Amino acid sequence: MDLRPVDTTLLFIQILNGVQLGLLLFLVASGLTLVFGILDFVNLAHGSIYMLGAFICASLTFLVGNFLIAVLLAVPITGVIGYLIERVLIRHLYARSHLDHVLATFGLILVIDTTVQIIWGPAGISVPLPDWLNGQTELFTGVIVPTFRLIIIAAGLVVAAGLFWLVNYTRLGMLIRAGASNSTMVSALGVDIKTLFSLVFALGAMLAGLAGMLISPITEASINMGGEVIITAFVVIIIGGIGSMKGAFVAAILVGLIDTLGRSFLDDVFALFMSQNAAETAAPAISAMLIYILMAVILALRPQGLFPPKVR
Repeated sequence: MDLRPVDTTLLFIQILNGVQLGLLLFLVASGLTLVFGILDFVNLAHGSIYMLGAFICASLTFLVGNFLIAVLLAVPITGVIGYLIERVLIRHLYARSHLDHVLATFGLILVIDTTVQIIWGPAGISVPLPDWLNGQTELFTGVIVPTFRLIIIAAGLVVAAGLFWLVNYTRLGMLIRAGASNSTMVSALGVDIKTLFSLVFALGAMLAGLAGMLISPITEASINMGGEVIITAFVVIIIGGIGSMKGAFVAAILVGLIDTLGRSFLDDVFALFMSQNAAETAAPAISAMLIYILMAVILALRPQGLFPPKVR
């Protein structure tokens, strides 16, 4: 058995990459868990809004010549689009079954994807970064990471803190939590529950769009990016607990780390008890399954997720 030493520098960099992936997943999953947990609405088109945010930001980047300004402009635009989608389509489906939600939002995926292809074409768009974001930063001796990845981590943490403050310490957050517990009672107390639901949906759209904007300079804005992220986002909210912001955060970081570290080091682990060729063959397949194995274990041991929301 060949016990090779772990490259601590590579391990630290991959942990940072896992945290970055986790925070991007949190931005998507937090909006999804808001809509699913509070509105009781299954929104398969959440990934398409993620994609739409990336394309809007890409166009604004070329228009204004600055990525950060483009993000500041694109986030509220994505929120307005989400608000209009809720007003025109989604609010008429709340009383319908989850199957109707799935069918309607699947149709919405086709509409958004076709609209994006008409406006931007089928090819992806590479999003340029300012020079000061496109470089590298040395955190410690020998540990050099892309500056923009650190910005993504910082932005994700700031948004997570902002959401925690919004949900727990503001009047809007109080209404959101109350609406999640008993929307009929909240409506009877004089709160415009329809407007509240529209704002929640718009907030979810803004979070998903922001995640798409932040990842687009790394991967590019592409038609298929929404479909790739939505399944993982559902895995995150199932692991964390549907409707739980804390659960979405913890589960997203956990999924990001497991996925990144598994793809980086699982072959070395397998090589401890099998041949190198067999390890290199098995590791990619198993690493792609790790988050789903984790979800299955969580569902078996704790069906409501790690941090289910409190039921009043």
